[in-house]
Amino acid sequence: MENSIPLPTKDWPKLEKGWVWLCGAGPGDPGLLTLHALNGLMQANVIVYDALVQNKILDWANPNAKLIFAGKRGGKPSPKQRDISLQLIELARNGKRVLRLKGGDPFVFGRGGEEAQTLVQNNIPIRIIPGISAGIGGLAYAGIPVTHRDVNQSVTFVTGHDQNGETPHSLNWSAISQGSQVLVIYMGMKHAKKIAHELILAGRSPNEPVAIVSNATTETQTVLETTLKMMNEDIKKSGIKPPAIICVGKAVLMRQVLNWQDLMNGGLPKNTDPLNKDFLTEVS
Repeated sequence: MENSIPLPTKDWPKLEKGWVWLCGAGPGDPGLLTLHALNGLMQANVIVYDALVQNKILDWANPNAKLIFAGKRGGKPSPKQRDISLQLIELARNGKRVLRLKGGDPFVFGRGGEEAQTLVQNNIPIRIIPGISAGIGGLAYAGIPVTHRDVNQSVTFVTGHDQNGETPHSLNWSAISQGSQVLVIYMGMKHAKKIAHELILAGRSPNEPVAIVSNATTETQTVLETTLKMMNEDIKKSGIKPPAIICVGKAVLMRQVLNWQDLMNGGLPKNTDPLNKDFLTEVS
């Protein structure tokens, strides 16, 4: 991939020495990177990046930049969050132009808030560059809209594990279950069985549609369609692996008509009216 894409004419922000830009790289597809992120990639002389940042995105980096891997993946040896923050502080104090590059959006279950706070507390100037979160963009690539007026008036984003890698004890599953028609769960694969149990116990239907999108927006994207009661068993049978987003709710049914990647390759919709709303009649 060429790393010399010209930016549109604009007074783009300059990444100064001693600054840290906390930047979202989007859910995976390099085409979903923002122009501000691309601007940062081309200016930084140090890029500290996470495990979910695609190599094709790093191809756009300043060729003289030092790339530092700081990925955190569940169940694997990972740098401690404190060490990452201290490294960012040290790099900035040494006059580096630092881009902290995170998958998705840095402020959506990405520890971006923690890192930004630590930097500000240590008098390091920062800039925040949002990115497209996998919980929205990743589901869109699977043909699943997180909102649809005939399905939901609210959506809840939930993390599937806490700081210790366990299912968050602070979550009120009953309130979550009753509060939103559609749930989007990040990092929930490890505890899929418990999550399904808690949601059914809280009143969600065992037959409620569920979609699991693995490696969302990338060339290896995989989608598993199942139900709450079958989710854990189907995960095991399919062999689908993290990183993955879990979507619970009737919005999943829209994939039957909106699986645009399949349509683009000549496929046909499984059902043009999965919600039984007879849209064609309404339009006519």
